[in-house]
Order: sequence, then structure tokens, then C-alpha cells
Amino acid sequence: MSRHLSFRDFDWPLITVSVLLCSLGILQIFSATHETVWRDAWWKQILWLALGLLVMWVATSVDYHALIHHVPLLYLAAVATLLAVFFFGKLVFGSRRWIPIGSFHFQASEFVKLVIILLVARYLTDVKGEILEGWDLVKLSGLVGVPMILVMLQPDLGTALTYLPILGAGCFLTGLRWRYLAAVGVLLAVLLPVGWYSNALWDYQKGRVESFLNPDSDPRGRGYQAIQSKIAVGAGGMWGKGVTRGTQTQLRFLPVPHTDFIFSAFAEEHGFAGVVFVLILYFVLLMQIIQNAQTAADRAGVYLCMGVAALLLFHILVNVGMVVGRMPVVGIPLPLLSYGGSNLLSTFLMLGLVNNVRLRRFVN
Repeated sequence: MSRHLSFRDFDWPLITVSVLLCSLGILQIFSATHETVWRDAWWKQILWLALGLLVMWVATSVDYHALIHHVPLLYLAAVATLLAVFFFGKLVFGSRRWIPIGSFHFQASEFVKLVIILLVARYLTDVKGEILEGWDLVKLSGLVGVPMILVMLQPDLGTALTYLPILGAGCFLTGLRWRYLAAVGVLLAVLLPVGWYSNALWDYQKGRVESFLNPDSDPRGRGYQAIQSKIAVGAGGMWGKGVTRGTQTQLRFLPVPHTDFIFSAFAEEHGFAGVVFVLILYFVLLMQIIQNAQTAADRAGVYLCMGVAALLLFHILVNVGMVVGRMPVVGIPLPLLSYGGSNLLSTFLMLGLVNNVRLRRFVN
């Protein structure tokens, strides 16, 4: 192993915090599913964790400059895979998001996040000048918009929205003129009502927004998830009810307590103290990623690390905000805690990319 791939140079605090978060997630998955048809999910998550550490090593071993060099090929492959979902994807609850591969369901949109991070890093690194001009912003937005639209058509608005913080973080770091920000604001102000009153949004997506604004209007229907989630969070008190003892979780009032609403189940069974501990771990994780961005050898490394940080922060804020009733209910899992192979593997690939930047910070 060459000098810049020495084990002692790995970001061990980042790896330790990541594994600790996964361990807490596995414990909660076991608690939430131990008497359900998902009772095997916890040990499957252990297998995903082991595979995640392996793919993290792979992502660390390949020089990130080589990955950035092959961005055009990776981008075409990502778009082709998203198109393949429409032809070979499995229809689940009205959405076609997964391609079945044996017993594993491959969610292509999760791995496209990594390609978007590499794409933004390459494009902005090649930008000449100290500020991002309007035409460059339009071109980059178009490149990100293609896979985003394909994911929205699955339909999966939650995952599609996760591509935006990657783009936003890159543009913010590069620098934008105020008039461009104002133009984006005006465009959003026009498109949001147009999208609402047209067929751009599916009925269930509109229903989620309506239930967020007034969950009590349909407590047994659209508002059910949000109401039960807040009850579970409040029931945890200071110290929680204990593993496998949460009433909302164990009596199945709380929907999908091992995936999108795992934070609600965790809050009920571990209380305010457990929630604070998990949020501190996420804070440490994000700070480690930002520190690696600060010590990166070049602009590309900075963009890669900050793209990962922005994406994870978006996931955390939206998921936690969702379970406490401060955000609409969307299908965005909590990184490293929620059950799911595709999301866990894509997260470890991104963390491997961060380690990749760290290990090459002294390489010319």
C-alpha cells in the first residue's frame, strides 16, 4: 500500500461515528420489527453494513481524480439506469423505483447521488473565473435536472429533491451574483403554484403537503403518519420506554418504524437523551466531513466533501423535521439509521469518497 493509503491516515473518527450510528439503527430495526414480517431486517442490515464498509474501502482506493475524469461515462450510465427502471423496475405501492436483482431490490436513484456529486465537482472545477456565470449555472442545472426529472417520474419526489443541495452547495462555494439568486427565487415563485395547480405533482404528493399544513383535517388518512409520529416522539419523555417497549411502535400505530419513521421509534424508546446523543453523532460526522474539505488538496476535493455534507445534512433535517411535524412527509430515509441496502451502500460510498479526499491531501 502506498504512503497516501496508509491505514493510520484514515479518518477513524468519521468511520467510528458512522459504524456507531449504524449500530444504533440495527438495534432500533430489531426493536421495531421483532414480531413482524420484517423480523429478519436487523441481521440483513448487519450484512449491508459489512458490505458498506467494503464498498467504502473500494471508493477510498480509487483516486477521486480518476473518478472525476470519467464523469461523462458515469453520468450516461446513471441516466441509462434510471431509464431502465421504467422498463424493468418493480411496481411497489404505485411507484416504480427498484430493479429486482435476485432477492435484492436495487434503487438506482440512490447511487445517482454519487454521480451528481462527482458531476458538480468536475463542472465547477473546470469553471474559469472566480464566480459562476449565468450560462454555466444554466448548463449545470440542466445536467442535474435530467436525472432529477427521471426520478420524479418514478414517482419519487423525496429522492429527486436530494440532488438540489448538492447543486446548491457547489454553486454557493463557487460564488454567485445576487441577480442570479434573485432570478432563481423568482423562477421558484412562479413554478411552485404552476406545479401545484397543474399535473406536475401527483395527488398523493399534494395530499402530503395538505396534511402537513393541517394534519387534523384527515387524522385517519393523510394526516395519520404525522400524528402518530408526533405521539411517538412525545411518548418517549426524557429517557424513553426502553427497547421493544414503545407502545406506538410495538402496537403498530407508527407506520414503517424501521425505515422513514425510524427516528420516531427511536425517540419513543430512547427518549430525549437518546435523540440528543444521535444528533450529536450526526454533528460530529458532518464536522469531520467539513474538516476534510478544509484540508483537501484541490478544489475538486472541496466540492466532493461539501457535496456529501450538504446531502447528508438535507437528509437529516428533512427526516427529523418530518417526524416532528415541521416538514411534509416525504420518502427520505435517515442516513445510516434507516433500514435499506441501497441507501446504506450509497452513503458508505460517499463517505469513502470523503476518505479518498483525506488520504490524498498531501499528494501533488
